[in-house]
Order: sequence, then structure tokens, then C-alpha cells
Amino acid sequence: MPRVALITGASRGIGAATARVLAEGGMRVVVNHRASAPEADEVVASITAAGGEAVAIQADVTVPGDVAAMVDQIAQRWGGADVLVHNALIPFVVTSFADLTWEQLGGKVNTELHAAYLLTKSVVPQMISREYGRLIYLSTGLSRRPREGMIALGTAKAALDQFVRYVALELAPHGITANLVAPATVGGTKVTGQLSSERVRQLGEAAPMGRLVTPEEVAHTIAFLASADSGFTTGHYLPVNGGLAMD
Repeated sequence: MPRVALITGASRGIGAATARVLAEGGMRVVVNHRASAPEADEVVASITAAGGEAVAIQADVTVPGDVAAMVDQIAQRWGGADVLVHNALIPFVVTSFADLTWEQLGGKVNTELHAAYLLTKSVVPQMISREYGRLIYLSTGLSRRPREGMIALGTAKAALDQFVRYVALELAPHGITANLVAPATVGGTKVTGQLSSERVRQLGEAAPMGRLVTPEEVAHTIAFLASADSGFTTGHYLPVNGGLAMD
């Protein structure tokens, strides 16, 4: 039976590219969205037109009832998710620490971790029963290297990074891996849309390769972690940044 992949925030950008790449690799794909039904349906249509299997499911990943209903629908349709790619963007402010409120910082950290917690809690029991699973979470280089204005996002993603490491440690004996993919600034995403065109140009020029990362490049890295070939890779943070930062 084909593996089943749930991709959150998959109606555009990295999520949509990941859905298409995983479908091309033979997976059944769940295209999750919060309020982008037309775009999600377009992703599904492009996958089915290419001979793949996909379905769009609306759910707000910060709402427990939505997540539970989505996971139940996947179980009824295809027997459950073998792969989780948590890509959905939790909104955040771009601001300095001087202007940052606790509600902005604490709210971002809380919703970031709450969504990851809800999704992981929901899909892991079935993965344990099958002794197989791939958990992949989108992080950012900003969780390790600060950049002006990105304190809320960077702090929340740093918390996510550590959460995933603990999940990886606990689930490894069950054949379940958990990893982070951390792209540099990705062209054509909501995050890029919050920046000025001049700032986007500067960020692209700062990379040794002289440009921004593409959603497809991130998707292909995710595809490796979603595959059976990555079975001994867990608890890792994989940058996709064109040499911008080398650890």
C-alpha cells in the first residue's frame, strides 16, 4: 500500500511543492489548508492530473477539534498518516524587541508549540501501532541566527526545534523519526511577502549562491526525510540555505 502523507499549510508555497513532490514519489497526499479551499483544490487537481492520489482537508491546526477530525478523516479514507509534514505558518509580527509586546511573543510561542503538539499527539499513536513513521517540521535559520525584526518567529522556532528533539528521542525505538528542515528565506511565501522588495533582494544577494531558496528545493529535502531511506536519520536540523550558514 502507498504511504500516506499529511502536509499542513499545503495550499501554496513550500507545502504545495511538497505535496506535489511526495505525490510524484508515489505517496497518497493530504493537502491541509485553513481557509484556502480554491488553492488547495488546485494542488489536488494538479496531483490527480499527473496520476497521483490527493485530497484536500480543511482544518485549523491550532484548534484541537479540527485536528482530531482531520486525522480521523484520514484514518477512515486511507488508514492513517505515515508521514507528517508540519509546514503551516503560524502568524507573527515583524518588530524590534523595543516594540514587542508579551502578547506578540508569548502568543507566537504558544500557538507554534500548540499546533506541533496537537498534530504530533494525533498521528503518533497509529504510527506506533505500525512501528513506522516520519515526522518533519519546518523550522528556520532564525532559530539559531537572529535577524533584526524576527524575534517572535526565531524564538518560537527555537522552542519547536527542542520539542522535536525530545520527540525524536522518545519515538526512535518505535521506528519513528522526527526531523527539522530549516530553509533560509524562501521566494514566493507569506514570510517573504512581509518584507520589502529591497530587503528580499538583499537577502538573496547575501547567500553564496546569490539567490533565495525555492519551495521545490525545500520540498526535495523534505522528500528524503519522508522516505524509507531516511530511517536512521532522526533528531536532526537540516538547513537549506545555499551555504548562507555552515555548521
